[in-house]
Amino acid sequence: MAEELNRAILLALLSEPEPISLPRLGKRLGLGASVLMRALTLMGEASLGGQPGPGWVTLRLEDERWMAGLTEAGRRFCAEASHG
Repeated sequence: MAEELNRAILLALLSEPEPISLPRLGKRLGLGASVLMRALTLMGEASLGGQPGPGWVTLRLEDERWMAGLTEAGRRFCAEASHG
């Protein structure tokens, strides 16, 4: 289930040229902000249990809105996954 969720989030972010707000991303995917934030945190660079995340996404607070976007590492991962 988590793998499918991550894939859906990555594909949605891949289709956006610029970072997208969490409410807009959640609406597109039919997910709540807390579900998105949890998944995005795990796909970011944050260390959990001493293990750094893969760094596929970036989250930033912009004008009091959380924005999510793909990093270059995330774009490479998506490209490699689509060829594998």
